[in-house]
Amino acid sequence: MNPADPVLEAGVDEAGRGPLAGPVVVAAVILPQRYTLDWLDDSKRLSATKREKLAPQIVTQAIAYNIQFVEVDEIDRVNILQATLNGMQRAVESLEPTPKRALIDGNRAPELSCEVETVIGGDGLIASISAASILAKVYRDRLMLEMHNRYPGYGFDRHKGYPTAQHLEKLSLLGPCPIHRRTFAPVRRAIVSR
Repeated sequence: MNPADPVLEAGVDEAGRGPLAGPVVVAAVILPQRYTLDWLDDSKRLSATKREKLAPQIVTQAIAYNIQFVEVDEIDRVNILQATLNGMQRAVESLEPTPKRALIDGNRAPELSCEVETVIGGDGLIASISAASILAKVYRDRLMLEMHNRYPGYGFDRHKGYPTAQHLEKLSLLGPCPIHRRTFAPVRRAIVSR
């Protein structure tokens, strides 16, 4: 595909809106018209092994990709939805070449300088959104493994910050660590009860 092609489009997705800890990770990916990627699907339907195998293939074959980490302080400052939209905007606007259109997974989209279309369930329907979903999940999971080494008491290596029973128990016992989202109700409760 010629990068100047007027149909150049980016798929955009995120990982980590629901967790109590860690960043939201947003990926934007422009795939060529021809690519050789097996198993492209919503990242949640793929095993961690398949995602890890696909991620470098996506990076190698993409015309362009960008990963944005939306940190906890921004999430707490502006709210999770706005923080996610901010990350999507930064991811798309950082792509080179600039896409003509962005396909966003879900029903909410940021303001962009290109044409925008939201696609509910897009991570299971559109290859570029699937690729973005996989990259976002892989990069976030890798970061949460690093956070487990930094804050080993919470089990981030297992639940990746999601509100599992184990995580809630550790949060209650230990209180929040620096990567917990203080505006999320279970974290607020853990702060108040200390």
